Amino acid sequence: MKVVFGTDIFISALTLPGGSAEEAAMRIIGDKDALLISHDIIDETLTVLARTLSRDTEELSRVAVNLAGFGIMVSPKVRLQVFQDAADNRILECAVEGNAEAIVTGDRAMLAHKKHGAVRIISLSPQGVSG
Repeated sequence: MKVVFGTDIFISALTLPGGSAEEAAMRIIGDKDALLISHDIIDETLTVLARTLSRDTEELSRVAVNLAGFGIMVSPKVRLQVFQDAADNRILECAVEGNAEAIVTGDRAMLAHKKHGAVRIISLSPQGVSG
C-alpha cells in the first residue's frame, strides 16, 4: 500500500522506540508498504524536531537525509486548501500527487475528514498501517 505519514508519525517513530509508529516505519523498511514523502513534509518534521526536542543542526541534517532515503520523493504540483493547518495540506498534496491509498496520522483535524478523493485518512491501529 502507498502511504504518506503525518509529521506526528515521523516524530513518534524517531522518539518513541517500540511504539506503533515505529512498527509502521518497519512496514516501510520491510517493503510491506511504500512511503511517499515530499520536501515540505521533511521540512515540517525537522521544524518540529528542532522546536520541541531541541535537536542540533548536525542531527537534523542526518534526519533529513534518512527521511529522504526512506521513501519515494513526490513533488506536488497543486496546492490544496482543505485543512486550516498548512502543514496538513502539504501532507494531503503529497498523497494526492503520489496516488497514495492512505495518509497515516494522529492529527484529529485530518482524521475527521476520513477521506479525500481516493485517499483514506487513517490512524495507527492495532492492525497496523494496512488495517
